[in-house]
Amino acid sequence: MKSAYTVLLLLCISTRATAQSATDSTDIYFQHLDLNEVVVSSPAGQMKRKEAATPISVVTQRTLRQTSSTNIVDAIARQPGVAQVTTGSGISKPVIRGLGYNRIVSVADGIRQEGQQWGDEHGLELDGQAIGQVEILKGPASLMYGSDAMAGVVIFHPEAIEPAGQMGASFASEYQTNSGLVDYSLRFGGNRKGIVWNARYSEKFAHAYKTPNDGYIPGSQLHERAMNGLVGLNRNWGFSHLTLGYYHLTPSMIEGERDEQTGLLEAPEGWSGCSYRKQLPFQQIRHYKAVWDNSLALGNGVLKAIVGYQQNRRQEYEEAADEAELDFRMHSMTYDARYTYNGLEGWNLTGGAGGMWQQSDNLGEEVLIPAYKLFDFGVYATGSKRLNQWTLSGGLRFDSRHLHSLPLTTDEGERFQDFTRNFSALTGSVGAVFHATKEVNIRANVARGFRAPNLSELGSNGVHEGTLRYELGTKDLRAEHSWQADLGADYSGKYVSAEAALFLNRIDNYIFAKRIGVTMEEDYLTYQYTQGDALLKGLEASVDVHPIHQLHIGSTFSMVDARQLNQTEETRWLPLTPATRWTGDVKWEFLHNGDHHSPTPHHLGESTHHHRIDHILDNTFISIGIEHNFRQSHYFMLDDTETATPAYTLLSATIGTDILLRGRRKLCEVYVIGQNLLNTAYQSHLSRLKYTALNNQTGRRGIDNPGRNITLKVVFPVTW
Repeated sequence: MKSAYTVLLLLCISTRATAQSATDSTDIYFQHLDLNEVVVSSPAGQMKRKEAATPISVVTQRTLRQTSSTNIVDAIARQPGVAQVTTGSGISKPVIRGLGYNRIVSVADGIRQEGQQWGDEHGLELDGQAIGQVEILKGPASLMYGSDAMAGVVIFHPEAIEPAGQMGASFASEYQTNSGLVDYSLRFGGNRKGIVWNARYSEKFAHAYKTPNDGYIPGSQLHERAMNGLVGLNRNWGFSHLTLGYYHLTPSMIEGERDEQTGLLEAPEGWSGCSYRKQLPFQQIRHYKAVWDNSLALGNGVLKAIVGYQQNRRQEYEEAADEAELDFRMHSMTYDARYTYNGLEGWNLTGGAGGMWQQSDNLGEEVLIPAYKLFDFGVYATGSKRLNQWTLSGGLRFDSRHLHSLPLTTDEGERFQDFTRNFSALTGSVGAVFHATKEVNIRANVARGFRAPNLSELGSNGVHEGTLRYELGTKDLRAEHSWQADLGADYSGKYVSAEAALFLNRIDNYIFAKRIGVTMEEDYLTYQYTQGDALLKGLEASVDVHPIHQLHIGSTFSMVDARQLNQTEETRWLPLTPATRWTGDVKWEFLHNGDHHSPTPHHLGESTHHHRIDHILDNTFISIGIEHNFRQSHYFMLDDTETATPAYTLLSATIGTDILLRGRRKLCEVYVIGQNLLNTAYQSHLSRLKYTALNNQTGRRGIDNPGRNITLKVVFPVTW
């Protein structure tokens, strides 16, 4: 395997990404853009990507449209260094460089998304149709967001507001053959006389998805609704925007139980795999959000202040559709104020303060974690300086978190104890980018990360259906602290774009769940949270070759080695570590950005005058992709917590085009996307359904990932 790593590393030299400004909304998407000029949100503040000392991936709205997915995390999980923990086709959680859950901060509408992300079956409550661009920051970003940003940050930027004086609307829809997924989204926005607004409604239905071995999977259907609205003022002095959002997801729950004689998955009587109706057990997830975002030009800088409120309600219905057995409700208030000063030549200085208040309640009969109250506060300062061929950056932050667990006594006795924990940490980073030439940048960074344990790890005491186990917390867990070093380089030439990044991450007090020899409830294994020291190391690399204008040949490679220190073979490897992955794709653009000219070859000595031809197609392309996941033999072996995962290869293809009206106005965008075209039966190492019941007929455990899927997407934009 080491030899394979070496060969692939030589072949794939960079993290390939095509990106553009979030304000771009028409034909320029297919131009070969210089990603290094894109402004991103680095741990040291806003700066050009080429000046950031840590690796940052950018996914544009056009790229999201060209991707078939069932949720927004699924859409970005193909980026190098990024993976996803899945529970069926509808619930996904991001993983960056082998770390996920509360070690990643997700940001939407400018604030951290708080939706009980400690749970395996708890996805992100976001409408993918409303996302304009995604930035993925890899490595500790505690400078920006405090606790939990140990692995990185995923920033979901909202779609761009229309230019001044314009209004716009759009209708988008898609259909997927595997799960019968149907979704549609309506949007209307505008910008007149400094008054801006945007409104979107989206809805999605899917019946059970299908696998090559088991056919339709009972309990995998879903229904999603989302509404988002923005209204605000844009003036010379800055802006003030108010955003309101509502998200409602109803996923049925996959239990994976099988008939012992036939090995078939058990399903309710009369169940049909093509039915869109929910079935017991199922969840109801509702997420409410209000964000007030302000920016004020003040002196030689900008003052930004943002405050947000979120309510997350998660209910599980197991025996009856009108009474929730499990009912979590969480309120979150986040706040941040920062001032960026640009008055010193070459310097970019930022100082600020921010934090969060949170309260969680148990409203159902079944309980897993105690009700709690949380308050944290942080102050920080960052700076960057351009000095000849160097860009230097760094900063410091201090955080304090107070956590109070509320007691609970039932007929069986004390369920949860009353306890209080306080955590504090000083974090920081320092980095440098050497701009060796116009095409080459070399970067290095060292960062200190911090994560306070969550209430699930401290106080759990109950059956966690998402992990199919009984979980016990440990209330004296210590905070995790990490030191991470990054080293990378990128090259942007006329015909080749390439980038490579190496990282080394040492984590003290790494928290994980370990099986113990106690039976708390029949039919469930018991796990308790413990901690140790961990070391993660790895790389991401890729290359994009475009020898001629129409042709792009890309390849990516990513791997992570994640282990606990001073452990036996059975407990050496960290759980939920993504397998090593290689991807390759070839893309041919038939018509590119209005280049509809006479094909007269220049070298024949004929007239070089171009005559425009009236085409009805534009930005037409076809691409073929391959994804190979290597065998994952590094897994947490103790008590069969995890098992090895065989290698698998997936084939995909995409065809896309813009359809034009007379006068060259765009009527719509159309995409046909094929996934797993060979209908390969496989299990992702990070699929939680991999550990459901054993099929006695085949000896194969768990449920596979979806089989072949063809997606048709259309987008109709209107601007006036």
